[in-house]
Amino acid sequence: MADRDLSAGEIRRRFIEFFASRGHEHVSSSPLVPLNDPTLLFVNAGMNQFKDVFTGRETRPYSRAVTVQKCLRAGGKHNDLENVGFTPRHQTMFEMLGNFSFGDYFKPDAIAWAWEFLTQVVGLPKERLVVTVFDGTGERAPADGEAYELWTSHIDPARIYRCSAKENFWQMSDVGPCGPCSEIHIYNGEVAPATADQPRTGPEFEENNYVELWNLVFMQYEKVADGELKALPKPSIDTGSGLERVAAAVAGYDSNYGTALLAPMVERARALAGSGMPASAGESSLRVIADHARATAFLIADGVFPDRAGRSYVLRRIMRRAIRHGTEIGLKEPFFHEVCREVVQSFGEVYPELTARAATIDEVVRGEEDSFRRTLDRGLRRLRGAIDSFDRKGSGGFPPGVAAELYDTYGFPLDLTGVIVEEHGLTLDEAAAEAALKERQGSSGGRGVDLGQASAVADVYFGVHQQVGDTEFTGYDAISGEAKVVALLVDGARIDAATPGTEVEVVLDRSPMYAESGGQVGDAGTIAVEGGLSIAVTDTFKPVGSMHVHRGRVTTGSIREGQTVTVAVDGQRRAAIARNHSATHLLHLALREVLGEHVAQKGSLVTPDRLRFDFSHARAVTPDQRRALETRVNAMVLANAETVTKLATLAQAEADGAMMLFGEKYADEVRVVRVGQDSVELCGGVHVARAGDIGLLAIVSEGSVAAGVRRIEAVTGMGAVQHMQMLPKSQRMRPVGCTHPMLGRSARASRSCGASSRIAIAN
Repeated sequence: MADRDLSAGEIRRRFIEFFASRGHEHVSSSPLVPLNDPTLLFVNAGMNQFKDVFTGRETRPYSRAVTVQKCLRAGGKHNDLENVGFTPRHQTMFEMLGNFSFGDYFKPDAIAWAWEFLTQVVGLPKERLVVTVFDGTGERAPADGEAYELWTSHIDPARIYRCSAKENFWQMSDVGPCGPCSEIHIYNGEVAPATADQPRTGPEFEENNYVELWNLVFMQYEKVADGELKALPKPSIDTGSGLERVAAAVAGYDSNYGTALLAPMVERARALAGSGMPASAGESSLRVIADHARATAFLIADGVFPDRAGRSYVLRRIMRRAIRHGTEIGLKEPFFHEVCREVVQSFGEVYPELTARAATIDEVVRGEEDSFRRTLDRGLRRLRGAIDSFDRKGSGGFPPGVAAELYDTYGFPLDLTGVIVEEHGLTLDEAAAEAALKERQGSSGGRGVDLGQASAVADVYFGVHQQVGDTEFTGYDAISGEAKVVALLVDGARIDAATPGTEVEVVLDRSPMYAESGGQVGDAGTIAVEGGLSIAVTDTFKPVGSMHVHRGRVTTGSIREGQTVTVAVDGQRRAAIARNHSATHLLHLALREVLGEHVAQKGSLVTPDRLRFDFSHARAVTPDQRRALETRVNAMVLANAETVTKLATLAQAEADGAMMLFGEKYADEVRVVRVGQDSVELCGGVHVARAGDIGLLAIVSEGSVAAGVRRIEAVTGMGAVQHMQMLPKSQRMRPVGCTHPMLGRSARASRSCGASSRIAIAN
């Protein structure tokens, strides 16, 4: 029998321990924003972070893995948003339990362990469970007789249902790894009917009576362009099980919202509404608020901020949908941040990024709700007026132009307008509304992420990488050295040799040139052979793994595979990049000290000419704060601390207090860069030897780039000096407290040296 008192947290723990005891590596959840995968809007399955492992593009030091993965289905192909709150089992954000085999075990173990965990570890009654297998229809694959036979040793064959490819065949995309799958369902009753031999019965046809708990995917084929299936040399296992559904089944709830994974948020929203909640209001609005608060907190913690494009737009839709449902239950004042705090409280121990970013979550949610509420009432009046004046004798379609106006003027997401008009018996053509919005804004392009145009790493680079492997980077210790040419490419095709005037891409076995990564641009320089070849390299990048591709033009001589060459980095350019990169680390530290620990890096660009740093902060940086930032950074520059780098495990780096960019993909061994005692970050880029090498930092501009995200642009070294010299005399501020006679300030006026950060240029 199931242990009704078994908590969701305990189920999560037991799942990890169960598979870890069977040789699985426990791998932490990846962020909700996919790592290095532009084909996905959000992580929507546990296998996403192992996608390259399954395809062979990446190798891991283990062949079995277990995860509890944060997932979100609120945009793109997988979108459960409209069902949330109105069904007992749909969520935008959920936790997926998963165990994986990369060419290791296969169907016998996967089936046996899934059954053992559900029936013995968490105690679900066997008599309520049924399973499904692939019947061989709808795909060029035979029926999965092997899975059927394996299941017969665990369950009555009369409860093993054969289903078509639509239900029981899984594929990653139109081409690539795929295979039959087998699902475990629980029946909403005392004993599941044994009707597998009767047509049109079972989970596929009685959806409301069955809940899918576990999906086992048997990746045993590769689908090629013409639809043919080829057997994989190393079949693999990919499983997924929704923690919310398992927890509800174990506890005997008929809804996921009764579990501790969602109930605290429901009750917090109910308490905030209090006696003012209309009697007619059901549970749906409370469930929407609870689910959306969980999704909101996790998304902000993973670096997504509400705005008008792509992932940010999805978050804004989620937040504004929840806020609008709050108004439906009488919540007239900002409330959503309170429910999000409950999320941090409930999940912070398991997902520490929530606790670490609690202040940011609170600030962003408050700001978005304040902004939306300022226009909500006016927008609702405009919408209701349009609905009241609508000619209901027509087609029943709400005018797309009005929906576009509501979005452009009042910030009403199009889908929110669609929901409201549907409540009044109308429909909205969202595609037509999108087109009307583009026309209204004078834009020919959409605001969302065009997943259709996103692509994986080019096959040509992948093929080269499979043959030649990674490039050894020698640039931390030297800016020149010998290397061997291992591949040449022109216009995306592999070639044997290139002659003068050719735009060529050169892959070397080793190189001192840094490949663009982490916001730092790639190195430039030369590839040469004495008395012959010369290539002017304009860029270096890493399309696959750590394989460096050097892009440039052959100026003299010819280059061929197998040739030994001398590679030299443009030293002055590299030094300028290093100054700007080290300055971003010091600026990051200063921002957290001056503005608060909620500040998190949202992006950066490091070039020879300038640095750009994006960070989470809801308000403009004041002039006093800007001066304080420059003062703090330049004080560290003047202290001239040595830059120390070391390799460490991720755990050691965390113990040292290293700043980590959430959403970044880190290896088991990381490079820690320390400037002085205070600035400690994980970074693979190039840096100055001492902080004093930066010379001087001057902030050039500060402004907003998105809701809750600010951007600072700055210059260092001679670039900072030139910036100061170009300022009008009225803006050249002398440092308070410097007694140097060249600055012509009295000692009395100089006692608080450093209060102003701009260094005067004496005339």
